[in-house]
Amino acid sequence: MVRFLKRGYSLERFLQGKGMFEHSERKAHSLILESNGSSVVDDKMLSRSQGSRSPGKPLEAQIIGSALDRSSDHVPRSRLKKDGGCNGHPSDMELMKERFAKLLLGEDMSGSGKGVSSALALSNAITNLAASVFGEQWRLEPMSAERKQRWRKEIDWLLSVTDHIVEFVPSQQVSKDGTNMEIMVTQQRKDLHMNIPALRKLDAMLIEYLDNFKDHNEFWYLSRDADESEKGNAQRKDDKWWLPTVKVPPNGLSEVSTKWLQYQKELVNQVLKAAMAINANVLMEMEIPEAYIESLPKNGRASLGDSLYRSITVDVFDPEEFLSSIDLSTEHKILDLKNKIEASIIIWRRKMHNKDAKSPWGSAVSLEKREQFEERAETILLILKHRFPGIPQSALDISKIQYNKDVGYSILEGYSRILESLAFTVISRIEDVLYADSLARDPTLRESKRRPCLTNSETISGTVKALDPQEEIEKLNKMEAPASMTLSDFMGWHLDQDTEAKKKESSGNLEDMLKLENGNLMMKKSP
Repeated sequence: MVRFLKRGYSLERFLQGKGMFEHSERKAHSLILESNGSSVVDDKMLSRSQGSRSPGKPLEAQIIGSALDRSSDHVPRSRLKKDGGCNGHPSDMELMKERFAKLLLGEDMSGSGKGVSSALALSNAITNLAASVFGEQWRLEPMSAERKQRWRKEIDWLLSVTDHIVEFVPSQQVSKDGTNMEIMVTQQRKDLHMNIPALRKLDAMLIEYLDNFKDHNEFWYLSRDADESEKGNAQRKDDKWWLPTVKVPPNGLSEVSTKWLQYQKELVNQVLKAAMAINANVLMEMEIPEAYIESLPKNGRASLGDSLYRSITVDVFDPEEFLSSIDLSTEHKILDLKNKIEASIIIWRRKMHNKDAKSPWGSAVSLEKREQFEERAETILLILKHRFPGIPQSALDISKIQYNKDVGYSILEGYSRILESLAFTVISRIEDVLYADSLARDPTLRESKRRPCLTNSETISGTVKALDPQEEIEKLNKMEAPASMTLSDFMGWHLDQDTEAKKKESSGNLEDMLKLENGNLMMKKSP
């Protein structure tokens, strides 16, 4: 047999000539099936090619490996069972390959080039991932370990694209002879370098805030199929009928639990504002698509309507009075007003830019008036975003996302948007518990709506300003020290704070009493 091989005969031809090929193949299969016996084929032996022979290995073993390799060529292999898949489950590498293959195809599995752009494909992938992971966050409870692992793994895959979005920046290089040269090096794009770590931090904080609710025992949830008598006053009256009903003790929550829930709500509210600020800045940087501009009417009156146009263009304008005179009872009406306001802003801006051109966008009103109308419309838009943060995206935002070609912008916008949505969901779940507590204390309170809003110093004082991402993140960092407190931790911290306050108050009263005893001439210095 060795002589035949030295003369150049192939191994397959040799086996066919001797009638050993089928016998060796059957023998190989019998060796594999004997899992409990001593004849188990070595993995290295099975992976040998048919023309190789290593020292220490008998030729029969190589023949068996060759027969297995040739017989396996005729069996179709699954794409998701290679490279580490076990028990039929695909490996992480195979899942990542399939995910990015779909992204490269632009969600067009036919490969005919009719798919969406890479930017839109990534935005849709982030949105769909968040919907599958956070879509059923119906209760104030920690996420399961499986969902956490899946979210962190797959969002890391999608965010890994930003590591390769770079820009050229000048840098100094010292050569061997000691001379300095200015060269161009690559580094991650500035907006991604600043915002991706911030968004990752907001992501981790939101998941941590959900973990804080693992020790709650003063409120619980009823299933959707529970009897009406069990739900009682806490039965939902809004359109979100699928959410479970919250139940609290008959006398309501304890004072410590109520303050802890308010504290958690404020923390999540800061995360919401930071995510909103980043999302608003990214959308502002995106170009307005021509398709959206072509769909607009030629003047602001046609976009707003006569009634809204007169209310905005009056001599004395108050945004709060303007909003109080409009019906904002449903989400559809709020979104409709938002679309009209944004369209009018775009129209007035284009009229100001084309004031000297002979075009249908030319303005018949003075430039000062147009600037005033635009400022009023932007103020209304900011108030709407502060008061109703959970409103769906407007037509302008959807158009920007759809026609955007910048992959970095699409990832920043999608990531900040889903974090904004998750933060709003957590605030809504906290509002549900607080609403059930208020009903338990006073059953006559039947609020028509429980829509969370951004209550900060700017809106309370009457002046509204756009949210700044860096400012909101700095505020969040200042509040972050006691952020990871569970209810039991907060109870101890709250009691300690009350004790210290009482000690300070009692010590202050004691000092005042001593001063009065020593004489009425001593006056307490004002701080």
